Amino acid sequence: MKSIVMGAATALFAVAAHAEDMKMSVTTSFANSGLADVLLPEIKADTGINVQLLIVGTGQALKLGAAGDVDAVLVHSRPAEEKWLTAGNGTHRREIMYNDFIFVGPSDDPAKAGAAEKATGALQAIEAAKAPFVSRGDDSGTHKMEKRLWTAAGIAPEGDWYRAVGQGMGAALNTASGMNAYIMSDRASWLKFANKGDLKLVFEGDPILFNQYAYMPVNPEKHPHVKHDLAEKLEAWLVSDKAKALINGYTLNGETLFTFNAKTE
Repeated sequence: MKSIVMGAATALFAVAAHAEDMKMSVTTSFANSGLADVLLPEIKADTGINVQLLIVGTGQALKLGAAGDVDAVLVHSRPAEEKWLTAGNGTHRREIMYNDFIFVGPSDDPAKAGAAEKATGALQAIEAAKAPFVSRGDDSGTHKMEKRLWTAAGIAPEGDWYRAVGQGMGAALNTASGMNAYIMSDRASWLKFANKGDLKLVFEGDPILFNQYAYMPVNPEKHPHVKHDLAEKLEAWLVSDKAKALINGYTLNGETLFTFNAKTE
């Protein structure tokens, strides 16, 4: 038994000793939700890859990939992802997991956004009431979705009631909590957020709020220096049964934050 234990320890040491670094730009929700803290140690233990995260909004994450400053990206805005791929910045797009967007607001829901049947109706109610609304305003995947929803609702939000903060999800939620304002958030960030104040989830469930996360390796033909072999190795791990178990098993207060939906090829 002792020799088996020592052999396992030696194998783990060998993996750690030969760990290779790669850079991946990711959305703030991947990090803020706590999922990165669960996955990264397992990735390193299983593959020897030390994944260094650059935590930014989707827009900036894609810019880092386009510039060759990272080896892969993990983001959540399909229109932007497809445009990025069409420009030759990546090799392909692989869906990994999803959650959904929600609307959060004051517990008494003064705009009655929660009574709406659709997400666009919730926004129309907020605008009609001129109720305070906080936007990330940072070109993130969440901000991109919010803008698409305002357009679908036939509204160009402006005025004192609408505040774009140009910050990540955590900072934007803190602002909304301090203002007792409405905000759109991904579910995982909201569940992890501690400073809820008087805010509560007021609207959810519209299929349009589906939020897919996708992994895309940077194109080595455009940037020969990128570590494409490591990006491919990481992708194989991200679509594995172990990744599936870890992602689906990550919960907070009994609620699942992400659902694995990668397809094996």
